[in-house]
Amino acid sequence: MPLSPGDRLGPYEIVSRIGKGGMGEVWKARDPRLNRDVAIKISANQFTDRFEREALAIAALNHSNICTLYDVGPNYLVMELVEGPTLAEQIAQGPIPVGEALRIAKQIADALEAAHEKNFVHRDLKPANVKIRPDGSVKVLDFGLAKSAGQTEVTSDSPTMLTVAGMILGTAGYMSPEQARGKDVDKRADIWAFGVVLYEMLTAERLFEGDTVSDTLVSVIKDEPDWTKVPVKVERLLRRCLEKDPRRRLRDIGDFGLLLEESKEEADGPTAAPSRSRFGMAGWIAAGVVTLVAVGVSFVHFREQPPAEQSLRYQIPTPGIAAAEFPTMSPDGRHLAVVANNGGPSQVWVRALDTLESRPLAGTDGAKYPFWSPDGAYLGFFMGGKLKKIAIAGGPPQTLCDAADGRGGTWNRNGMILFSAGPASPIFRVPAAGGIPTPVTRLAANGGLGVGHRFPVFLPDGIHFL
Repeated sequence: MPLSPGDRLGPYEIVSRIGKGGMGEVWKARDPRLNRDVAIKISANQFTDRFEREALAIAALNHSNICTLYDVGPNYLVMELVEGPTLAEQIAQGPIPVGEALRIAKQIADALEAAHEKNFVHRDLKPANVKIRPDGSVKVLDFGLAKSAGQTEVTSDSPTMLTVAGMILGTAGYMSPEQARGKDVDKRADIWAFGVVLYEMLTAERLFEGDTVSDTLVSVIKDEPDWTKVPVKVERLLRRCLEKDPRRRLRDIGDFGLLLEESKEEADGPTAAPSRSRFGMAGWIAAGVVTLVAVGVSFVHFREQPPAEQSLRYQIPTPGIAAAEFPTMSPDGRHLAVVANNGGPSQVWVRALDTLESRPLAGTDGAKYPFWSPDGAYLGFFMGGKLKKIAIAGGPPQTLCDAADGRGGTWNRNGMILFSAGPASPIFRVPAAGGIPTPVTRLAANGGLGVGHRFPVFLPDGIHFL
């Protein structure tokens, strides 16, 4: 039966439609008994007894990163209403900085680990099934919702497929190779999907995609990821998650953090000194020769007069017709961002220091006080009473929160932004994904007009700030 706002479904009053997919519709509704808003997922078919038993069992998964299941009807599920964009919507804005991506991935991994410990497998993990709340916390939706079906259902935007035997295959681009072949799956299928989702967060590109569902499945089975597109820090983790042979794949999602730590130690740790046996006689002879040469060079060097100090100066022309404002250098020292105009409204301009050209970022008309993300992929800025961010690679800006008359911001590796909302403002914090800002400093009670906290700067530990 078609629904409209104001209709009732059991005790629930329908408010508005949230979305529609291949398996049914999702509606926002009101539960008058508990005076709360809920999300109702309505299936086109009656649920089986098996589905109802499984749904009731999943309701026992009490975890902060798993969407709570409240109730089950004859053809609908009543769930926690989760506000905020889906991960798919956030990825559509461009690559997610590695620190922020790992913060999101950690919460997804925690949700999967909690489910796996109770022998539940998601089987359809994808960005559209992950919500980012305004406070930056993550909720994983549609846990384990397998249902029997006598046909295969495929939608053009998100092909979700079901086998005749009732085993859910999931969404084509996120299936593990064993799912794509129609074999039985276990928690390692979720680990594969986790790797696909993390790759997509970091690159904003689909890892496996084809013109048809069949082409996508073939890509899953045969194609290898382009490892040059992912940061070295996470490459080892992704390789373990995306092993096509499940026997070689990461077995427990809880080892997510350990792999990252091992990768960091390998990248940052000291190189082990060679043993005497490996060094060999030839090595000792070479070392002796080098030492004699070094002594001779040192004798000559220290008798020389030190050269006079010299300084090197160069100028970077402004990109517009007027003087540039708010210059800021990217953390890696490779890009300079300024605000300038070229006969029209002021915009943020970015220049790679190994080139002679600056380019404007579309959608930044009237921007002020730009500041960089830790990986240099994004710029935060203030415009039109809002705090926004934009990828320097291009794309539309994303609004993060209100900031009436911003006065500077700073961004740490954990995906947190500190900013001042105006001349007489305290310092606020907000997740880099957007949300409701909360104050982290307090103005003096006797402070007068113009007294405020401005231009915060994170210290290198990313925790303390000036």
